[in-house]
Amino acid sequence: MTRVIRWNPTREMDLFNEFDRMLERTWDMARSGSTIGFGLAVDMVERDESFLLKASLPGVHPDDINITLEDNVLSISGEIHADEVNEGETYHLRERRFGHFTRSFRFPTLVNAEAIEADYDNGILLVTVPKAEEVKPKRITIRANS
Repeated sequence: MTRVIRWNPTREMDLFNEFDRMLERTWDMARSGSTIGFGLAVDMVERDESFLLKASLPGVHPDDINITLEDNVLSISGEIHADEVNEGETYHLRERRFGHFTRSFRFPTLVNAEAIEADYDNGILLVTVPKAEEVKPKRITIRANS
């Protein structure tokens, strides 16, 4: 007996979109020189006046971190150095990652490149990116004629 199955084009599009996302992640890692699965964990919060990025970089020296802004894209990159392997030591488990990392973020609005601030404390990188003056919300005063 033959069954008739209703065709759902959105189901196929979801599969194509997921495939595109997977390829994009792989391409980003290849461009950055990262190994598969090596990612920089970041939270980004938008506020009225700015964006705040929090990146987890435990054990990384601040001198090994680079932050750049070009064409409204902020990039965080750096190097996590591997521990030296001493003669006579045998690793039974080695899960800590090392090598080059990079992560880039395109902002949905213009930002003020001159006022970006970065702080590093206890393995957490905080990057405050102020919005450009022309995109900040403005309160309009109403004049009343009494």
